[in-house]
Amino acid sequence: MQTDELSNTFAALADPTRRAILARLASGDATVTELAEPFDLKLPTVSKHLKVLQRAGLVSQVRKAQWRPCRLEPAPLKEVADWVERYRRIWDERLSQLDAYLTELQSKEKNHDDDE
Repeated sequence: MQTDELSNTFAALADPTRRAILARLASGDATVTELAEPFDLKLPTVSKHLKVLQRAGLVSQVRKAQWRPCRLEPAPLKEVADWVERYRRIWDERLSQLDAYLTELQSKEKNHDDDE
């Protein structure tokens, strides 16, 4: 069964180390060694994380002479943001309705208390 791109992106983002790698790459390209520095991980482990990020399309590697920096590819993150945005609007609407209902209840309660 082929997994859709959004599922691949969410799977890649599920790991805190991979999210930290993306956060680092948001500030600029970096080598695998540079990405490994803040973690207590060996280079092969960081490389495995990078492969997951690459399969999800979140990271690419380019060759500059002998240097192979990793680069953040933001397009899949935009797809996640767009997907989440649809649900955020629904929840905003529902919370607004709940707020209006609670305000109405409080008003009725206040009026009832004033009548006593």
